[in-house]
Amino acid sequence: MSLKEKKLFLLDMDGTLYLDDNLFDGVLEFLAAVKARGGRYMFLTNNSSKGVEDYVKKLRRLGIEAENEDFLTSVHATVHTLKKEFPHAVCYVAGTASFRRQLESAGIEVRDTVSDDIDLLLSGYDTELTFQKLEDSCILLNRGVTWLATNPDWVCPTAYGYVPDCGSVCQMLTKATGKEPRFIGKPQPDMVYLALEKTGFAPSEAVLVGDRLYTDIACGVNAGIDTVFVLSGEGRETDIAEMNIPPTWVMQDVAQLYRNMEESNT
Repeated sequence: MSLKEKKLFLLDMDGTLYLDDNLFDGVLEFLAAVKARGGRYMFLTNNSSKGVEDYVKKLRRLGIEAENEDFLTSVHATVHTLKKEFPHAVCYVAGTASFRRQLESAGIEVRDTVSDDIDLLLSGYDTELTFQKLEDSCILLNRGVTWLATNPDWVCPTAYGYVPDCGSVCQMLTKATGKEPRFIGKPQPDMVYLALEKTGFAPSEAVLVGDRLYTDIACGVNAGIDTVFVLSGEGRETDIAEMNIPPTWVMQDVAQLYRNMEESNT
């Protein structure tokens, strides 16, 4: 199925639509074109540090129409996994206060100090990271608790470069303890499956757009849908051969994606 026939656009945000508060050229035109042809877009992010409400406010500030139901995050995927596989687990949360609140509001029992009743360590992208959280994580891992992490991203892009993301912090804990986490967010296919279930579109009607091969594009590949790899963020075209993760299409940015969609209509 060609791009012009796609109905569901699953969009990464950081590095794909914007960096910090800088919206990329062509994004508003692209989103308007999706809606004009009767399609739908949803935002998929591995960033667990913020709640959906924060993202809605940010996108609206940037001029993007967005509602809570337009988002699927690694927190949604994590809650889905916890309720399905660990329904009674007590979780130590190595993440932001927002992450803890999101889990609590979903009915997950959480802790922010080490205690004997903890079954599971849950690591997220933590912009409020402290050494105490690292030490607590090591104590629990050496105790042998189950270890889940929201996402394997090494870095998070900013306007001035990159900062360590969840994958980098987990690698530090692995070096210290010899333990390996099970990652929940992209590249696992769960968020795509949840989006298809929520919207009712078929996999052939969906396409995932992102700037990272090892999370975004791999997620689409693992879920069996088409992908667009944009070069506006972390990824580079040379990564394709190095990582052996082939996207369906490669484009410079969302502006080129928009132009290609418009040209296909003429």
